[in-house]
Amino acid sequence: MSRNSKEIRKSIEENWKEYLSRYGNLFSSNSISGSSPPSVFVGTHNYPKVGVGPMVPPIHGDTSLLDIPERWLGKSLEEIVNFRLSLVRGIQKVSVFEPENRFIENLQEVAMSTRPTDSDIEFYKNTQPITTIDGESAPFGPMGEIKNARFSYSSAHRSIENVYYDKDLKAEEAILKLYHTGIDISQIQKCFSIGMFGKKRKLVPTRWSITATDDIISKSLVSEILNYQLIDCCKVFSFNHLGNLFSIILFPYRWLFEMEEAWYDDQGQIGFGTDFEDGRGIDHYPTIAGAYFAAKLGVAEYLSKNKIQAAVLVLREIRPDYAIPVGVWQVREGIRSAMRQKPFIVSNLDDGITHACKSMSISKLEWLAKGELFKKLKQKSITDFL
Repeated sequence: MSRNSKEIRKSIEENWKEYLSRYGNLFSSNSISGSSPPSVFVGTHNYPKVGVGPMVPPIHGDTSLLDIPERWLGKSLEEIVNFRLSLVRGIQKVSVFEPENRFIENLQEVAMSTRPTDSDIEFYKNTQPITTIDGESAPFGPMGEIKNARFSYSSAHRSIENVYYDKDLKAEEAILKLYHTGIDISQIQKCFSIGMFGKKRKLVPTRWSITATDDIISKSLVSEILNYQLIDCCKVFSFNHLGNLFSIILFPYRWLFEMEEAWYDDQGQIGFGTDFEDGRGIDHYPTIAGAYFAAKLGVAEYLSKNKIQAAVLVLREIRPDYAIPVGVWQVREGIRSAMRQKPFIVSNLDDGITHACKSMSISKLEWLAKGELFKKLKQKSITDFL
């Protein structure tokens, strides 16, 4: 058994404090000068008047790695936490329904930039470096209320500019258009959040925009998948990163999607969460929240690319190694990586689940007891897979 979550958090926190002992002055000041990756943030507190602003590290140059999750596979949990803690968040209080002012326009230019944007921010008070890390929420760096902000012009993605200036394009259409032109999902989410899409534009809190973007894209992909022929065999895909073990089972049946999660609390007790949909989609907000749509997107991309249809069971075991949550991006990228692996081919669904559970500490019977997928399949049909 690996170290428990508390020990891992303590180690990461102590190493960060050691870093601050040498460079803490960079995070304790009434101003900051650096290159935004680019990164913008829209909060939820006191909605609809929320804190909005850029996220800037106290360094200039190519800082893009600090806020492009698509490039974080292979990075350690500590490296990713340090990326987040290194970004100083400036905020101004803005109504989400009034996105048309110069400050927001500046942030929109930052969000659509092709490279890091040099930024100079002055705060009303000194910011304070973050010295404690909990295991409940994603880490963020220092925060300060903005007095003045200046941003250097940077070239924008042409495709993002096009949808930004197209006021007749619906937000969903803009998201899908950018996705199909190859813009990173993380950048699409930022642009959506900072009020750049749609006919009647408004700011969308970052947390909500991430889930909404994954939902919109995955739903569109599934609508195409429903027209494809069924997969001709049962496949099992697996991937492990950041203390998250993923197993994805595809089997020949019309689109069904279930995701089950299991995790350990600090006392070693196991918790479960599960959500399910058929071809009509999910009819409630998932109990496992944004992870559901992130995983669905990763699987749907694989099926869409290969022009096949299947029923899907996703199992995610969250080990104590995942001591600090870093966002649902890691689910999306973990599933994407799993689907790029060579699958294990099995003769039936039962063997598929047996194989999927081999690397997990949660037993096959426990997974089956918590899920809905088998209950939804008609008995006369499920016998074809067992």
